[in-house]
Amino acid sequence: MGMSKSWNCFGYPLSIFFIVVNEFCERFSYYGMRALLILYFSRFIGWDDNLSTAIYHTFVALCYLTPILGALIADSWLGKFKTIVSLSIVYTIGQAVTAVSSITDLTDFNHDGTPDNLSVHVALSMIGLALIALGTGGIKPCVSAFGGDQFEEGQEKQRNRFFSIFYLAINAGSLLSTIITPILRVQQCGIHSKQACYPLAFGVPAALMAVSLIVFIVGSGMYKKFQPQGNVMAKVVKCIGFALKNRFRHRSKAFPKREHWLDWAREKYDERLISQIKMVMRVMFLYIPLPMFWALFDQQGSRWTLQATTMNGKIGLIEIQPDQMQTVNAILIVIMVPIMDAVVYPLIAKCGFNFTSLKKMTVGMFLASMAFVLAAVVQVEIDKTLPVFPKQNEVQVKVLNIGNGNMTVFFPGKEVIHPQMTQTNESITFDGDKLININISSPGSPVTPVIYNFEQGHRHTILVWAPNHYQVVKDGLNQKPEKGENGIRFVNSFNESFNITMGEKVYVNVTSHNASEYQFFSSGVKHFKISSTQQIPQDCVNDFQSSLEFGSAFTYVIGKKDTGCPELHTFEDIPPNTVNMALQIPQYFLLTCGEVVFSITGLEFSYSQAPSNMKSVLQAGWLLTVAIGNIIVLIIAGAGQISEQWAEYILFAALLLAVCVIFAIMARFYTYINPAEIEAQFDNEDEKKNLEKMHIHSTTAPVSQTQM
Repeated sequence: MGMSKSWNCFGYPLSIFFIVVNEFCERFSYYGMRALLILYFSRFIGWDDNLSTAIYHTFVALCYLTPILGALIADSWLGKFKTIVSLSIVYTIGQAVTAVSSITDLTDFNHDGTPDNLSVHVALSMIGLALIALGTGGIKPCVSAFGGDQFEEGQEKQRNRFFSIFYLAINAGSLLSTIITPILRVQQCGIHSKQACYPLAFGVPAALMAVSLIVFIVGSGMYKKFQPQGNVMAKVVKCIGFALKNRFRHRSKAFPKREHWLDWAREKYDERLISQIKMVMRVMFLYIPLPMFWALFDQQGSRWTLQATTMNGKIGLIEIQPDQMQTVNAILIVIMVPIMDAVVYPLIAKCGFNFTSLKKMTVGMFLASMAFVLAAVVQVEIDKTLPVFPKQNEVQVKVLNIGNGNMTVFFPGKEVIHPQMTQTNESITFDGDKLININISSPGSPVTPVIYNFEQGHRHTILVWAPNHYQVVKDGLNQKPEKGENGIRFVNSFNESFNITMGEKVYVNVTSHNASEYQFFSSGVKHFKISSTQQIPQDCVNDFQSSLEFGSAFTYVIGKKDTGCPELHTFEDIPPNTVNMALQIPQYFLLTCGEVVFSITGLEFSYSQAPSNMKSVLQAGWLLTVAIGNIIVLIIAGAGQISEQWAEYILFAALLLAVCVIFAIMARFYTYINPAEIEAQFDNEDEKKNLEKMHIHSTTAPVSQTQM
């Protein structure tokens, strides 16, 4: 091991600062890119939501599976330093390729603003993402373990603090990038045609990755670097295989038992390796319950974000979009880590309670499970406010009178009188199998039956405007609008069709006495204009505005005043969300506390309990639990067709609670070790043996077997 003189700063090795800055830039780069990914897939490449989500999750899972590769390269071939440098280069290239793949002008030969050859972009972005997954995954287990390597014996306290600072850098990087890259994305850029600036938004993370690499190399002279110790993983696998085979061969009663099944490898492998494998196996065994924590934790990005879309984002004076709620986690981490380190842990220690690593992790799991109970409570509150949509075998109908006389509508067993410009308060629900008899009449005219083939599982609106004039429209909305947006459709009561422009969207050719399709808008004040040829007089006011909240749907009827000018009648189809997004903050708070106690401790525990030549392998094992957690979500969410969302939250909470109890029991039986001490014992024994070998020639006494 090459030692340069150790530079110190505040009792920490100076080299740590380079490692922390490197991690900050790398995480900024990774999360910045990841924040854009799903939009890039759906808007730029044009995949549907399901395919985009599947590819996105596959990419994330890959990023947590490649650490095993990185750990192998580092521990058995290149060493941590060279592995970090070479894989960072791969990573930077990957980021650059992804940025290039998002340049429209690359294949936009006719300059119309859309790529002419999409497969080039798809191919490039997939190559880029594969390189990124290899890079980010490969360096992950090495960077944290390499940081741990910089500390001397007796610097345990500083080393634990380092893992906290390291975690802080991760979250500061992700927080800043998830705020900054979406701002870059909405900039307009391009050579021939202007559009959303993906190249810039992907380019900045690529540049930061290059910075991260440079910073890391600059610190090179100060690092403690350990030589890799040959192919450790292969040795481990062979040794375990031999022990099992040997144990199986000697399974009869005639052979004395050995205290540990791995001791059956003694015939072929040395004690040191066997004891190292025992250490690793004991920790790996403890890891078995952990993926359940990540299964809950990673739903912030999916389920919890979807929950936010059914809530109202006005918190005080600010307005939050549903996908911005995730930053609450990163903000809370940046606040909570120092508080835990400086206030909570010392207080617990003062009370004389020995808060060991595994106890902390158990508490972390418990807190995460409670966070999901809170999520379920919030969900129940939301469900109370949700409108009732038709089930698969039902039909819902409502009437909207857009004429200027009273209309009477007869439903089976009920008649409703509609004055002009009114609609039924509630949709009326029918069984889809029964033929619905609906009749319309108005004073002094015959009854008109409504003849229409109603589609099951959908809402319909009957537009009526004169005796025997009606039009049935299928609404096409049988859920709350997604992403907290608002659905708006127009009904035209003029005798000619016209176009309506609202914000950046155009309703083309809204025909006479008919409804347009819904289009979707985010919250805020929206303006719209009607463009008509002859019917509307020139001097009419033609600029309307409406203020939208979250998750509502409206029908805007364009009526005609006596002057012939258009006027607006607003009808609410789906009420806006009423439950405030601020109600999600307690569940985020609990989950974040759980994460701080669980995740930082887990990183540090994995490092402290591993023999020196297997530090990266255990860090990779730790990251593997994250990958498996992601896979659990895909399985449970896919297989468990639980109709009620709150019930799914409770299921996850219950599963984690059960796992937490199991883990607590496993932790009771775990004894902490100091790998360095055990290694030192073996070093002493090796020295003794060497001395004995030298003595053997001078003395003639037989050496008894027991001294070995």
